[in-house]
Amino acid sequence: MIVVTGATGNIGRTLVERLAAAGQETLALSRRPGPAETPAGVRYAQADIADSASMRPVLEGADALFLLLGGELNMRGEPASELLEVARSAGVGRVVLVSSQINRTRPAAPSHARLREFEAAVRDSGPEFTVLRPAGFASNAFAWAESVRVKRTVFAPFADVALPVVDPADIAEVAAVALCEGGHAGRTYELTGPEAISPRRQAEALAESLGEEVAFVELSREEAHAHLAQFMPEEAVGGTLDILGAPLPAEQEISPDIERVLGRPAGSFGAWAGRNVSAFR
Repeated sequence: MIVVTGATGNIGRTLVERLAAAGQETLALSRRPGPAETPAGVRYAQADIADSASMRPVLEGADALFLLLGGELNMRGEPASELLEVARSAGVGRVVLVSSQINRTRPAAPSHARLREFEAAVRDSGPEFTVLRPAGFASNAFAWAESVRVKRTVFAPFADVALPVVDPADIAEVAAVALCEGGHAGRTYELTGPEAISPRRQAEALAESLGEEVAFVELSREEAHAHLAQFMPEEAVGGTLDILGAPLPAEQEISPDIERVLGRPAGSFGAWAGRNVSAFR
């Protein structure tokens, strides 16, 4: 059995579908109730990875664990070692963790201390492990959905700074391979899209998918800070804006790891926009 945390999110939903299609018995976890209808071979349960006691019963009998920290779980919770000890004692033999590219490019970033803690715990825990370090997600563009629907306008800072954003579906597919197949133990994969793309060019890709013009309005750093602070911890806002506005050369590089693992190129932002265009109509 494979236990998938964050099963209702952008990565988790796709991963659950891939595992079900492969005939894997899957227990999908989230802190909210799961969908009413589930794929064959998939069960949903509620549990919180910040509370190892809630995880103990769902990990019993599991062979593999997919770990994804989302939202405030990146900032709080019990020590990572406690959850990994629960997994080890339950007999979990393989762990796949979604971390972040920033743990290589900015290893002292305060905003990612929790993910660094989890990386260290996974490496020290005993089970086979694979660490995935994605770049920024293409799905962050969902933050523009309302303004595109209502005003056909994207509001974003750093209009022409390009980064190789990654399709969450590619992260899910790499995770499925690492969970189900051998040859990935002890590996760390950096996951990026196939090209660096700026916010202005992302707006153009959305316009192409919609078949309508989408305007672009560049925000100042101060305006972007005020917006991000509405839903992001203050300690993470400055670091996020630093990456978006002044990325390091390593953060603009294209990684070959998705193609190495999946045998095909990484998906483009344009392809992601085409699949998700209904959110912007």
